Amino acid sequence: MTKKHILITGGNKGIGEAVIALFDTNKYKITSVSRTIPDKKNPLVDYISFDLKDISKIKSLINSLEPVDILINNSGIMNTCTFDAYPENEKMDLIKVNLEAPIELITCISKTMIAQKSGRIVNNASVAGHMGHPDVWYGATKAGLINATKSFARLLGQHNILVNAVAAGPVETDMMDQIPDARKEMMLKGTYNGKFAEAEDIAKIIFWLATDSPPHINGTCIDANNGSFPR
Repeated sequence: MTKKHILITGGNKGIGEAVIALFDTNKYKITSVSRTIPDKKNPLVDYISFDLKDISKIKSLINSLEPVDILINNSGIMNTCTFDAYPENEKMDLIKVNLEAPIELITCISKTMIAQKSGRIVNNASVAGHMGHPDVWYGATKAGLINATKSFARLLGQHNILVNAVAAGPVETDMMDQIPDARKEMMLKGTYNGKFAEAEDIAKIIFWLATDSPPHINGTCIDANNGSFPR
């Protein structure tokens, strides 16, 4: 039986690393694309060093790989810049990684998914896409990613391709180190149980959407914020 091929961005740490740990490498071939490669590599994962800011090179990257059955857009950048003093280069880098790269990856990879009449795509968004964020460009790109999820589900659904997203609240990853303690304390009080999610908690949702969720779940963004922003 041919293994399904998974491509995940940002599989070198945090949520991405936790997602990879859930996949049985006897059943799946996994390619992890990130700017840096982890020191402790899973020997059964193909790690590719690639800067997702290089949007024009994404097509060539995908063409160099075997067809992808499951795409997980996990990479993301968050800054601590204020809206009125946001360096142009940091704004553009964030937009490229958080929004342009996922859309380009979906565009390139969906061609073979359409041909094989199947595929699953999961976008790692954020509660910031619903409620805003001190990093205004982070919130804007995550809102854009949620909208792109719905758009691509409508465009690709007729080809038996599922496109969904996860909007997590605060998660105990290294991104949390960028948040001031006062804001973290405020966010913690907003949760139902006074706890932030662990990377593994969000990874389980992404894994389910990438593998076993029913086909009627398409174009959906699953909230995983533990009361940070109940809707």
